Amino acid sequence: MSKNNESPQSTLTSLSDAIVSVAEKVSPSVVGVQTGRMFGGGAGGSGVIWSSDGYIVTCYHVVKGFREVQISSQELGSVMRADVVGKDPYSDIALLKISNMTAKSGKALQPIEIPDSGEDLKAGQIVLALANPFGEQASITKGIITSSRSSVRGWWGRTMMNNVVITDARLNPGYSGGPLVDISGKMIGLNAFYVSSRGIAIRTSKIKGIVENLKSYGRVRRAYLGITSYPISIPEEVTRQAGMSQDSGLMIVSVEPNSPAKKAGLLIGDVVLSLDGNKVGSLHDIERLLTQELIGKAVKLAVLRSEKLTELTIVPEDAASH
Repeated sequence: MSKNNESPQSTLTSLSDAIVSVAEKVSPSVVGVQTGRMFGGGAGGSGVIWSSDGYIVTCYHVVKGFREVQISSQELGSVMRADVVGKDPYSDIALLKISNMTAKSGKALQPIEIPDSGEDLKAGQIVLALANPFGEQASITKGIITSSRSSVRGWWGRTMMNNVVITDARLNPGYSGGPLVDISGKMIGLNAFYVSSRGIAIRTSKIKGIVENLKSYGRVRRAYLGITSYPISIPEEVTRQAGMSQDSGLMIVSVEPNSPAKKAGLLIGDVVLSLDGNKVGSLHDIERLLTQELIGKAVKLAVLRSEKLTELTIVPEDAASH
């Protein structure tokens, strides 16, 4: 029988075999993460072995409030202690480090395979979500990518998560911190939360940079302006008078003393329109733009002041210093 005439049973068997093969390949890299309240039993979260020297990536909300956790899996053969070396609530990522690099079974830690370049993800692509909340044998669910690039509000509701992968793969309790992989077994995302029948995963390309920051600083460096603002719609007559097309921005309601904003001459009532040439129309925009690359860099800030366009120069500072 030719490939084009394969029977439905043969096609399903091939798909089933492929999923089993991926699960067997990835499972040794998936561990259980139990916090202090979970020691002695109960479902915790999951983690991914990131490197052979003992670094493990999980979600911030899995280890929030803890400096030390337990790591376990069937492959490790024992329960290990791990330090929480860094956390980033904004991206919901945390980095752990175990001290014993070799499992009790004598096997070396098996890092998950990560794509060399940015993930080429497409809607409809088959993906697998893995987890190991009990530290025993990894579990798995299957789905497809429903949206490869999107922004969603974090499950804690405080901030936006940018450039996530949205799938219909079900994430059961304990799946947070486990990997989302493609059909070759490469990690394309870190499972974060499940909402409205959709699984939300943080893209691996984003995790790479955050891991390096957490290794070096224990946190992700972010730029700070020193303002409190809220989004507004700009009336059409104002945009017309100012000669601009942008119809939204952030109105400043407070300016911190001795802050970059104060030094730049920003005033209460100014409406921020752009930062470093990038449009600012919402709180999401300003959060996304205030990266560590802007720290100490003189950048242009376009504002609407008294219905006139004004350009200021601002030098963002490290948020940790405030």
